[in-house]
Amino acid sequence: MPKDYPIPAGFLERETEIKKSRFIARVAPVLSRDEVKAWLEQARNDHPDARHICWAYQIGRPGAAAEAAMNDDGEPSGTAGKPILSVIQHKDLGDVLVMVIRYFGGIKLGAGGLVRAYAGATEAVLSEVDRVIQQPMSRVTVTMTFADEQPLRHWCDQNGAEIDNVGYSAGVTADVSLVEERNDEFKAFCDARGMGYRFES
Repeated sequence: MPKDYPIPAGFLERETEIKKSRFIARVAPVLSRDEVKAWLEQARNDHPDARHICWAYQIGRPGAAAEAAMNDDGEPSGTAGKPILSVIQHKDLGDVLVMVIRYFGGIKLGAGGLVRAYAGATEAVLSEVDRVIQQPMSRVTVTMTFADEQPLRHWCDQNGAEIDNVGYSAGVTADVSLVEERNDEFKAFCDARGMGYRFES
């Protein structure tokens, strides 16, 4: 479903090194627990020798997530999943999973060092990932005369709407996708030209 809050535009990976330990942070957009599981499986396949693959995610609107979870994957409790989730929440992103893959370098970091390392790795990848904001959309079926098709195309071009399908018989039928907040303007345009329209519920 389209959303009006920021989500990651796609997958991104960034690596940091702290006291010889490698921290490989990955971010990905997710819409379900099944997608989270698939990304974690991919990470384990890509890094079978990694000591830890810690993660956190939140699905839904930032600040009011429908679902969130975290996992320390063998690190001391609260030193990995929690700092990852804290950074995600601070970044105001929804529908996001961050995994941090750790290769132990032989030097222990201590609890405070681990928290800083996992938070830092998460910060590094989230500060670079592109964001997209998808706004709620409407779909409308429009019926009109042949003379109305060009004005409709012009309105759509000017207002960021898209014509998906056009059918010709006695008149013209078109499916239009537009940002929800432009619904009233679109109705006014259609009414002014005597065009019929039906919004999908």
